[in-house]
Amino acid sequence: MITDSLNNTKLIGLSMNQPVRILIVDDDEDDFYIIREYIKKIEGQHFVIDWCHLYNEAEKMICTGKYDLYFIDYRLGAKTGLDLIKESIKNNCEEPLILLTGNGNRKIDMEAMESGAVDYLIKGELNTEKLERCIRYSLERGSSLKALKASERKFRNIFERSKDIVFIADEELMFTEVNHTSLTLLDYERTALLSKSLYSLLANTNDADFIREQLAASGGVLDKEVEILTKSNEKKHCILTLSREADITGSTYIQGIIHDITSLKKAEKATLLVEKLNMASRLVRVIAHEVRNPLNNIMLSAEQLDQPQSEGETKICLDIINRNCKRIESLIAELLNSSRPRLVSVEKRSLQSIIDESLEAAVDRIALRNIRLHRNYLDDPAWVMADDEKLKIAFLNIIINAVEAMEEDEGELIVAVKQKDVQYIVEIEDNGCGISEENLARLFEPYFTSKQNGMGLGLSSTLNILQSHNVTLDVQSQLNKGTLFKLFFNMA
Repeated sequence: MITDSLNNTKLIGLSMNQPVRILIVDDDEDDFYIIREYIKKIEGQHFVIDWCHLYNEAEKMICTGKYDLYFIDYRLGAKTGLDLIKESIKNNCEEPLILLTGNGNRKIDMEAMESGAVDYLIKGELNTEKLERCIRYSLERGSSLKALKASERKFRNIFERSKDIVFIADEELMFTEVNHTSLTLLDYERTALLSKSLYSLLANTNDADFIREQLAASGGVLDKEVEILTKSNEKKHCILTLSREADITGSTYIQGIIHDITSLKKAEKATLLVEKLNMASRLVRVIAHEVRNPLNNIMLSAEQLDQPQSEGETKICLDIINRNCKRIESLIAELLNSSRPRLVSVEKRSLQSIIDESLEAAVDRIALRNIRLHRNYLDDPAWVMADDEKLKIAFLNIIINAVEAMEEDEGELIVAVKQKDVQYIVEIEDNGCGISEENLARLFEPYFTSKQNGMGLGLSSTLNILQSHNVTLDVQSQLNKGTLFKLFFNMA
């Protein structure tokens, strides 16, 4: 019965014409011959059996992946077969490893299985039937493990190489596994991020409440727009998707994807600002044309009436007319200048020097309000191509707005120059009254102002200058906490 069974046996994954390559690692040559003879008696399959009696040599041979199966004796001189199995697994050996022991020892057997061996055999109990079953079982399991590892590598590559943040978390959204993109976008070390919850990274607490409700109600969140805080408290605009899953034990976990749309949001904002500026510019030109025509007539008429013999009340009225006509003319010219693209004459300049000159122009206001000024600059000059006179106007407008937003004796103005990749970043931060979300959306609109006597042209003109220098701008603000302007310059 046993012989017939062996004759009809074909080992898993191998054809009759394909030999099974086996390496026996044993420092006893007699044991090698005995095991080899048992294996040769297995019918229905061709075997190529090699022997190695040295630990270091066996380690090298296993690393080649030349064999389909390895029998490893427990005793190999100074080191043991368990050591060899552990080292082979560490070196990514995917072929089945079987431990051979002289005597049954449950502790060693268990350790062998925990170390990665697919089976263990007691030498004194070996026979052809046991070896045939062991080889068949080991090759079957080895084939399954190889397929599983190949699948795992494939999905691991997708996980790690994704440009989105991909993560696994527990029910409280504590990260348990994150991909490399998570670390680069959020600027955390892996160990630091794995000690955090997604909830702690949300800039808006209302988003956290919404996510909890959705997970409880439906077990997922689909395409929720959120703001994520990086380690340096930089806000990232993101699209969040979450789903609750279960593993083979029935335990649940949350898997999630965070898609960074910060660049897209900035581009949308910049496009919207340009459209608003263009619309305002067209409006200004129309108004200027329509106002200047009657204004010219008034001025000409006033000149005709303003004769040398004019005196008394008539003279006073004519002076008022002329003075206000000139005032209107200058306002029209100012409006037109603020709406036209700035012509710049650029040369290589240091951002630090331009900022220092801008601060010098505002030094009286800073001193009168007793504002504490902090400069955090790069050690080396931040060279950019700039029209320094126009850029000083832009910096000065932002600095003056910051100074006026702060309380006297309590203000703190921080001006920094930083570097990120191929850009320099100028940060101007105050601890003033802040800007509401509604006003923040309209901040650079021409003629929009929250100041009682303001015209709303300062920041509009600033944006015009920055755009002519190909500078991108980001403004973050919180009411009663302060405002941060971030200006991104290309390196010269």
